[in-house]
Amino acid sequence: QPGHAMLHGNWWEVFHDPQLNKLETQLNINNQNIQIYFENFLEARTLIAQARANYWPTLTTSPAWRRTKASGNMTNTYNTGTGASTKTSSGQKSTQVTFPFDISWAPDLWGKIRHAVHSAEYGAQVSAADLANEKLTEQASLAAFYFQLRGQDALIDILKKTVAADQKAYEVNEGSYKAGIGDYISVVEAKSTLESAQAQLTNLRIARAQYEDAIAVLVGKIPTNFSLAPNPGFFSPPPIPVGVPSELLERRPDIAAAERTLAEANSTIGIGYGAFFPSVVLSASGGFESSMFKHWFDWPSRFWSIGPAITQTIFNGWLYRAQLHQYTAIYNADLAGYRQTVLTAFEQVEDNLAATRLYSQQIQQQKAAVQDAQHYLQLEQARYQSGIDPYLNVITAQTTVLSERETLAASQVNEMTSAVHLIEALGGGWDRSQLPTPAQTGKKVPKSEYALQH
Repeated sequence: QPGHAMLHGNWWEVFHDPQLNKLETQLNINNQNIQIYFENFLEARTLIAQARANYWPTLTTSPAWRRTKASGNMTNTYNTGTGASTKTSSGQKSTQVTFPFDISWAPDLWGKIRHAVHSAEYGAQVSAADLANEKLTEQASLAAFYFQLRGQDALIDILKKTVAADQKAYEVNEGSYKAGIGDYISVVEAKSTLESAQAQLTNLRIARAQYEDAIAVLVGKIPTNFSLAPNPGFFSPPPIPVGVPSELLERRPDIAAAERTLAEANSTIGIGYGAFFPSVVLSASGGFESSMFKHWFDWPSRFWSIGPAITQTIFNGWLYRAQLHQYTAIYNADLAGYRQTVLTAFEQVEDNLAATRLYSQQIQQQKAAVQDAQHYLQLEQARYQSGIDPYLNVITAQTTVLSERETLAASQVNEMTSAVHLIEALGGGWDRSQLPTPAQTGKKVPKSEYALQH
């Protein structure tokens, strides 16, 4: 199995960015949305134990002490059936001490309990897949925000250089005007261009702060106490191993969740069929009963009873049949949902494959456009210095260069984020083998160990 080219658990490491690696590690530990899904998974595991409890007998006890006194006016009682009169002791007092045990057991003759356990196990698998899907979603969101922030760093760097150049141009034009060799309109135009670039720079800083705050929330930190140092450098995404389309069925946790939901619904149908059969309950009771504490556990104080009971619904207005139809409809709906999830997965992969490929082409074309714009600016600067063209032409050329460079930076951000979304569409480093088996979902594992595993 040549799996070395496959995406692995820490998929973000393919970008070779230490800062991103550090943030993703913090997210896996501190993200509160992931914590919610993790606790939901632990809750789903308890439902398995609850369902399995029905395999075992139920044993109860209710020790009691009772002191009673008969009415003083109850001297005789009359039995209307036999016509006999029974003399009772007026005002008699009595003590009763009981220590009973009751045990009942309903054997799983028709598989209702077995199907309920399987349903709970599959439900826990669904919860585990949902947890993995939430982790992937949060990890992808963090990576996308991170590259968006780095894109803002690149744009800020471009604007800073533009502001510096515009400041210099403004000073040159102002000096020329004061020296009497330039016109005042060039000074006004240069100043307007400088102020426009400064305003754009401020706007970029606002956007960067918003991305930084979003990252802080994802890693579980207060935005006020969180900051990332600027880094305007940009790089191309690495080749992403896509694999054959059928592997997508094993890579994506949401597909696994949809398939396990289908299995859970199928088990519910089994529970519905079991309702048509009679319920058999084996029950017994016994214990000790006495009027004095010292004779409470004497052997003659014992009492017991035992006997099975069979319960069969003869008619309930076709309730069980309606419930079975309901379970079947739920199964069919889950089947359609599973198919739709698979189709959506293939769509997302194809969309992001196309986006990544086309953005790469666009970047190469945009780089050529930036070079042409810079050449255009150089020519206009030479013509202005020679007195051929007014300074307005230089401003137009500068605006063109700035626009092309901004478009290039935006394309590079789009390429990186589309690569992140492609990895997300491929399931990240997750595959179906990481989904716990039904037996593992019900296994008693410490919470700390599950935190390390999942």
